[in-house]
Amino acid sequence: MKPPPIEPHAAPRLFIYHLLAQADWDRARATGVYAPAGLAGEGVIHCSTIAQLAAVAERYFAGRADVLILRIDSARLSAPVRYEPSEPGQHFPHLYGALELEAVAESRPLAFDCEGRALLPEQWSPAPDAGRPRAA
Repeated sequence: MKPPPIEPHAAPRLFIYHLLAQADWDRARATGVYAPAGLAGEGVIHCSTIAQLAAVAERYFAGRADVLILRIDSARLSAPVRYEPSEPGQHFPHLYGALELEAVAESRPLAFDCEGRALLPEQWSPAPDAGRPRAA
């Protein structure tokens, strides 16, 4: 699948984030590359910006204890990243190819507070107006 042309809103961001099950990450580490089943079907790996990450985690992974957050250095990717509309008013990063493990700067377990809100590592700090709690 050919990626769409670069749009003006596709300005590169330093880090993008991807959520996945621990078992999927273990398989990727064993093979040296992460290419989920959805990549073959859709042609992309769905990612988020830091400001989008908590809402995506809460929507798709609520209550799960087996999920990791990958912090991806977009400058180290060989496949292109495009920021495309997904939800009204939001552009999400889509990775158009497999994720090389060398581009993963960090992986952390995803945690939720007692009210089901995603707790993100404090040093990743989303935009001040994102209003999300942070893990210590």
